[in-house]
Amino acid sequence: MDVSLKVAGSPEDRLKAFMVRWVVFCGEQGVRYDIEHDEFEDTATHVLGEIDGEPVAAGRLRCLPDYAKLERIAVRAPYRGRGIGAEITRFLMKLARERGYSSYRMNAQAHLEEFYGRLGFRAVGGIFLEADIEHVTMVRED
Repeated sequence: MDVSLKVAGSPEDRLKAFMVRWVVFCGEQGVRYDIEHDEFEDTATHVLGEIDGEPVAAGRLRCLPDYAKLERIAVRAPYRGRGIGAEITRFLMKLARERGYSSYRMNAQAHLEEFYGRLGFRAVGGIFLEADIEHVTMVRED
């Protein structure tokens, strides 16, 4: 069962991406909706991952002046452990590269530091709280 990744260009695909995020961040992790859904939704590029039409993963990309920021990477619980998180992270970086970026950043949940480390990211600075969850800033330069 391969995941199909695409830019969520249509209103329906964006809604599916948001649904994945709400299930993971609000439902599983208890993040308040008004924190999870922010002022950058309309300007970010949203990515949707589906398996046989079922929305299973999401992420978003914001292109800032000095780097591309990977955000809101989420995989629904029944689909974890299949490499989908790594695939969506690489897909977000590919989109950024196509727009001329070679520097990437993310505020990763601290327990995922090793996971993103395997994808070439390194932690900078200490642990901080975001939405009452421990995070660490991670960077990658290509």
